[in-house]
Amino acid sequence: MSTQTLDSAVRSAPGAFGIDIGGSGIKGAPVDLVVGEFAADRVRIATPRPATPEAVAQTVADVVASFELPTEVPIGVTFPAVIQHGVARSAANVDDSWIGTNVEDVVARATGRLVHAVNDADAAGYAEAHYGAARNQRGTVLVVTLGTGIGTCMVVDGTLVPNLELGHLEIDGKDAERRAADSARERHDLTWEQWAKRLQKYFSTLEDLLWPDLFVVGGGVSKKHHKFLPLLDLRTPIVPATLRNDAGIIGAAALAYREQG
Repeated sequence: MSTQTLDSAVRSAPGAFGIDIGGSGIKGAPVDLVVGEFAADRVRIATPRPATPEAVAQTVADVVASFELPTEVPIGVTFPAVIQHGVARSAANVDDSWIGTNVEDVVARATGRLVHAVNDADAAGYAEAHYGAARNQRGTVLVVTLGTGIGTCMVVDGTLVPNLELGHLEIDGKDAERRAADSARERHDLTWEQWAKRLQKYFSTLEDLLWPDLFVVGGGVSKKHHKFLPLLDLRTPIVPATLRNDAGIIGAAALAYREQG
């Protein structure tokens, strides 16, 4: 579904609900899909320990139960893993028992609702493409989240290309996120200029491989974008993300609505 099609379709939509499953907290809120904003204050519950499928699904159900939602409202769930057709193929910051588990089925049983699961970076990137820094951008948008690792999302003319693990590109014989993630900057006590040189190599490699029309940079460090983005010399425009911590919930809700339609 294109950006234009999604924008027109959601004008009559009842909305959707987004859930962001993280290593420390599970957060959720209803989303107004016309404007891409929360329709009510977000609710957060700590991620259970151990973060097994049954325990996490029950916590998701508790978050959903905090709101009076019509039964037809779909639930979008971000998950810290590669998600193929609803199934987790990896696990980050949750129990390894998730690997091979159908996230959608487990959460649907706990909530009694239609559920669509998506990789967390994909959800955030999709939100930025449709409601945030890349709204109305045609062509290929690459959203890159710089944090503990490097999360990547590609949206082409409004359509998500899922599960691109471009943070693990091998550049000069090394895993890119080991050198260019924000955690690498902190770990090696790099100056902004030193880190920018590593980012230059990474983004230049993405440019040469994919020829995007726009880069969007997310993650907590994007709040300090003025310290490093101007240091990059790229042919592709590069801008900071605008939705920040809300992006995952908004993107998950939008993708759940699109999947339902």
